[in-house]
Amino acid sequence: MHILVIEDNPDLAANVCDFLEAKGHVAEAAGDGIAGLHLATTKNYDAIVLDIVLPGMDGLTLCRKFREEARRSTPVLMLTARDALDDRVAGLEYGADDYVLKPFALRELEARLKALVRRSTSGMTASVLQVGDLTLDPALIRIHRGDRPISLPPIPFKLLEALMRASPGAIKREALERAVWADAPPDSDALRSHMHTVRAAVDGAGEPPLLHTLRGIGYRIAPPGAH
Repeated sequence: MHILVIEDNPDLAANVCDFLEAKGHVAEAAGDGIAGLHLATTKNYDAIVLDIVLPGMDGLTLCRKFREEARRSTPVLMLTARDALDDRVAGLEYGADDYVLKPFALRELEARLKALVRRSTSGMTASVLQVGDLTLDPALIRIHRGDRPISLPPIPFKLLEALMRASPGAIKREALERAVWADAPPDSDALRSHMHTVRAAVDGAGEPPLLHTLRGIGYRIAPPGAH
């Protein structure tokens, strides 16, 4: 899963992201509501963890804008205080899909996120991913760059999907390895080899390059001109 965590407590956000990444997921964090809404509406995530009390824009307002103005259907898991019943009710009315009470167990958080993602992708409803003129349909396992069809083996396909879900952000090498191989990644040359396959397939002759290597960090796929 590719998860966005919108939480202003840096220690809590780091704990959640570290736990999810240790479980093989990709996690990003935003520390305020304005930054969180920007990321949520400009990138593709499987689910969003959203705190209600945030600087800049509170979680309820963010959730309402995300649903009503941005028209996005990404599952939202809201974090609420144990005694804040009104917040929980309002969160569901404003478009949240589920909630967990603070303090919460990280294992429960992951389980609820998995359940939300399963429900959102059941019935072949996975969204088509697009970066520039590159499209990937996770449900039909089809890739096109413009009118050119692209065929990839399973592992490079998973790598490309993870990169497109994070676009235009970068993914660290370690997170990519966990996303594909979970807790048993191969040696470092394997990832490099598979990424070579992805690059050769995606960036054809005469086409503006979409896949970028960030030395010492990882990889990024983004449309030409993106920063």
